[in-house]
Amino acid sequence: MNWKTLTNEEQLSEINAASAHQPVVIYKHSTRCSISSMAKARLERSAEPEGLTFYYLDLITYRPVSNKIAEVYDVPHESPQVLVIRNGECVYNESHGGIAMDEIVAQAGV
Repeated sequence: MNWKTLTNEEQLSEINAASAHQPVVIYKHSTRCSISSMAKARLERSAEPEGLTFYYLDLITYRPVSNKIAEVYDVPHESPQVLVIRNGECVYNESHGGIAMDEIVAQAGV
């Protein structure tokens, strides 16, 4: 998995701009949670689909960024959580055991 690391709120503007051209996935990960580790490992074992950019957020280290994501995309905070961003809007979000690459791909439309 070719993760781009999400470390600051300013990157959300980049994500919004990029999502006008292709969907962007944000994966919010808790380094203290076994469910989060399981979900991340499941994603990493999957083939990385073409046409999607994946961002990884360590929400323990960058909690203010996680809070900003909840605000900007109008989704409640969860961990682990995956969001699909298209045209600057969250078109899909899922958490915990519901995180699956095939569903991300289907919701992203790639």
